[in-house]
Amino acid sequence: MPIQAIGVRKQFGEQICEIIRGEVVSEMDASTPWDIVTSVINIRSVEDFALIVGNEVVALVESTEVSTAKL
Repeated sequence: MPIQAIGVRKQFGEQICEIIRGEVVSEMDASTPWDIVTSVINIRSVEDFALIVGNEVVALVESTEVSTAKL
């Protein structure tokens, strides 16, 4: 499900399969139809968005940066 309001062309759906919590940042693994994508996200965002294993998210790829949005 692409996010139309954002001008990023490379978007793909994924599902969170693991969150490894650290003291400041967490490592979030999400499965795609092709492979696993790993993101680093701060603890506050994990808590604010209530991210848990099984959530569906969208990866937004722009040049060398990848952002993730919760659906």
